[in-house]
Amino acid sequence: MQAKGPGRQALQTPRAAGLAGVVFALLLAAAIVLIRLGIPEGADAVAPQGFTDSGRRDAVRTALALVPFAGIFFLWFLGAVRAHVGAAEDKFLATVLLGSGLVFTATMFGAAAAAGAVLAVAHPSGTAPGLTAWDFGRHFAYTLMTGYAMRMAAVFVCSLSVIGHRLGVLPRRLSALGFLTALILLFLSSNVPWAELVFPAWSLVISVYILVASGRAGSRGAPSA
Repeated sequence: MQAKGPGRQALQTPRAAGLAGVVFALLLAAAIVLIRLGIPEGADAVAPQGFTDSGRRDAVRTALALVPFAGIFFLWFLGAVRAHVGAAEDKFLATVLLGSGLVFTATMFGAAAAAGAVLAVAHPSGTAPGLTAWDFGRHFAYTLMTGYAMRMAAVFVCSLSVIGHRLGVLPRRLSALGFLTALILLFLSSNVPWAELVFPAWSLVISVYILVASGRAGSRGAPSA
């Protein structure tokens, strides 16, 4: 009976990681899209009067409601992946992986709080925020998200890809995809709108692979009738 318990746990850990990663990827992608639509950059961003539109305000409110849950599922995903790697992990890379994941989560929450501040300054309801408050809140939110959170996400992606490649738990194609994703997040996320969506896209691909791989391992490990 004791041998059965650890075996079941070893199979359940990657499945939990994959499921948490899928939920995180979907929630983060939805939050990014809603923030981009609700608080735009470019030509529309210099006109705070556009924020009086109830659709934009509702988009930001919905995004702010999704971010805490995205952070929760990301931490679960991070913890389950580290538990799956176990004692074989490289301590240096594991520390970088954990640290970048925690900083990413904290910075993502900060960006959400900044976006919430943009929403809060529009008082009374239906009036436009002042230009100074609008510019400060908008730039602060996007700087945290694209300048800091996404760069920490790049470190997370890169370290996980290196660990996966060294231990052989990720195919070479997924490791290469991770390195490409990290480069995009490092050098393009601050300058190319919507580039930050590559992170939830990568998370979704990795999570689906973990789910498929754990399902195959469970099929091979199942006792024959």
